[in-house]
Amino acid sequence: MKTLLWAEKLKLKRSKIVWIAVFSAIMVAFIVFMQGQFQYYGQRYVDGAAWYMTATQSLGSLYVFPAIIALIGSYMICREDQDDTMKSLVLVPVSVSNLIRAKMIIAAVFSVVLYAFLFAVTLTVEAALHISLLDLGMVLDFAKIYLLEGICLFLAVSPIIAIVYRLKKGYWLALIFAEMYSFLGLFIGQSTMRSIYPITAAFCVAGYYDTAPVQFVISLFSLLICGGLSLLLLYELSRKHGIH
Repeated sequence: MKTLLWAEKLKLKRSKIVWIAVFSAIMVAFIVFMQGQFQYYGQRYVDGAAWYMTATQSLGSLYVFPAIIALIGSYMICREDQDDTMKSLVLVPVSVSNLIRAKMIIAAVFSVVLYAFLFAVTLTVEAALHISLLDLGMVLDFAKIYLLEGICLFLAVSPIIAIVYRLKKGYWLALIFAEMYSFLGLFIGQSTMRSIYPITAAFCVAGYYDTAPVQFVISLFSLLICGGLSLLLLYELSRKHGIH
């Protein structure tokens, strides 16, 4: 398993999709910063302490990162089939279930690292704008929100990764599905369903929304169902290759 994780990490490092993800994170940070230049009652939005970190996390999580995370996961898990190397791996033999598990673990780690990178960017900007207004408690709270969002959002989009792998129509399809999926979260986030819908449930578990204990449990359960569903779909598909 350790060898498979190492191999998948190397494959991901060589992929251009990683640079697409980095560029997307930087663009989100830049767009939110430019939005912060608008004035409200004579004061710019970005002048408010923590506004930038809050807005960047929400904008990225609703519009950009579900698609990026789904794309990365689908790219990794569909690559052997699309490059027609799965037959060779089965002959080695390589455990297909372990291979798929390694790919999903690396995709989950990448999701967290992407959010850690975004947090580092936003914290740098916040410190440059108003270092005197930041305290350790605030920084740690935002670090927790960002990192938990990375984990939770991966769970939320994991069924899309599994479905795209099942369809075998190309990993770019994940980007389209994830964008539609996350776009609905804009509307559901304003309703009582936000603790159930996986995209907005990620916000509840991460701590972005003020959430009652019951809502937190419902949101966590919703995300765990997503993770369980994706594992079930991927396990059934790995069985078809014959080596577990």
